[in-house]
Amino acid sequence: MRGVFALVGLCLFLVAAPAGAQQPPKPLFAASDPIHIIIQAPLSRLINDRTTNAAVPGTLTDSSGQALPITLTLRGHVNRLSETCEFPPLRVEFTTPPPAGSVFAGQKKLKLMTHCHSGSSAQQYVLLHYATYQMYNLLTPLSFRARLATVDYRDAGGRTITSSAAFFLEDEKDLARRNGLKEVRAGASIPLEWLSPTDAARSALFEDMIANHDWSMRAGPAGEECCHNFKLLGVGAPGMTVPVPYDFDFSGFVGDPHATTPEQLQISSVRQRVYRGYCAHNAQVIEVARQMRAERPQLTAAITSIPGLDPRSASKAIAFLDGFFADIATDDSVNAKLLRRCVS
Repeated sequence: MRGVFALVGLCLFLVAAPAGAQQPPKPLFAASDPIHIIIQAPLSRLINDRTTNAAVPGTLTDSSGQALPITLTLRGHVNRLSETCEFPPLRVEFTTPPPAGSVFAGQKKLKLMTHCHSGSSAQQYVLLHYATYQMYNLLTPLSFRARLATVDYRDAGGRTITSSAAFFLEDEKDLARRNGLKEVRAGASIPLEWLSPTDAARSALFEDMIANHDWSMRAGPAGEECCHNFKLLGVGAPGMTVPVPYDFDFSGFVGDPHATTPEQLQISSVRQRVYRGYCAHNAQVIEVARQMRAERPQLTAAITSIPGLDPRSASKAIAFLDGFFADIATDDSVNAKLLRRCVS
């Protein structure tokens, strides 16, 4: 066991070192106002064949009217399936560097979080998913930034297929550079002792707040590298690896009807909360819960300020958080409602 631990530690050190100075965000993620873009490509190829990993060429026209050459590929697992989503999640890759004056300057590959189904309710789910990133940004800079967009999707001939809300997610390398850290690769799993206690506690509490169950900060899915819907950042030292969560679309907070619950949790609804933080981090959970109580007004404001989110959806989302804040209302309540269920 000691040899395995040392081997994992060595891997973390070699991949993560050396860390650098913090860097400012690139233009796309330096502002929060929504952008309007046009993506033109043979999208029917991707929509009709969800098994392909082939890229299709296209253009992305930014808000200044400049057409940038790109390729599009499908991404994801469940959401790329046609039986799950009418429209698949996409990855945008710029085939030539965007010019300095473009909002996309400095970008290479970006995840585009798209709508799953058509209709106004599907738009609200995209906006609520975007809101989860805005809330986590308030709690820590060690979080993925997102940029909201209205996307006009056009086929290769220029015909508009649909127009929808979407958002771009910051590249993990840029997230690491912005915080003066490096990406960490940990193989199939990472020892608990390598995680930053405060950051792990914050992640677990946030996942509980939004009732997200589709994650693991220490292991990947069977046959895949660590971690599941988490990225690891660090400096290659025990207790200093930061787990950064992402992909919150299956959370109860978003409430998308296509979301499913993990069988092992034995819950009937994605809106049920199951706290899954580690007992080793209980002291840090108390401190993070205090921070979240103090920042509740800002978290609420992050929801109500989302452009395009209708008042009914915003009110429902805020009401959903009430149960979480009741659970963490006091230190004693945190102990009684959450920490008694911690993972040893």
